[in-house]
Amino acid sequence: MINLTDQMREVVNSALAKGCACILATVSGSGEPNIGYKGSMMVFDNESLAYWERTKRQHRKNLSENQHVVVLYRDPATRLNWRFHGVATVHESGAVRDQVMAKVVKDELDKDPDRKGLAVVVRIDRVTNLQGETLQTR
Repeated sequence: MINLTDQMREVVNSALAKGCACILATVSGSGEPNIGYKGSMMVFDNESLAYWERTKRQHRKNLSENQHVVVLYRDPATRLNWRFHGVATVHESGAVRDQVMAKVVKDELDKDPDRKGLAVVVRIDRVTNLQGETLQTR
């Protein structure tokens, strides 16, 4: 069962402010990987992460071909780390998009002044640590 903890909620939601922005890994339909920082990453609910996709470049393209992703959280100061493995869903409009946008940290939302971004929700299937141990699974 996936049940993101209060500790996960606290550190992921404050990751950008602490200089530990989460890293998103995606893969195209042909297998070409891509990684990048997502300063807007947040815990959306007890079993999902979400972020604001404002650039609509390679990650967006990859998600249209392959929805499987991994999100890495790592804080070298505390040695706290998790990998969140899941399936992403893009919300171009509607209530979920609005809910995610309302929770995006100001610094990230200010980079999208016209609010033309998309909400991406990642339903977590497995949480692992950097040693590969499974901490939670669906």
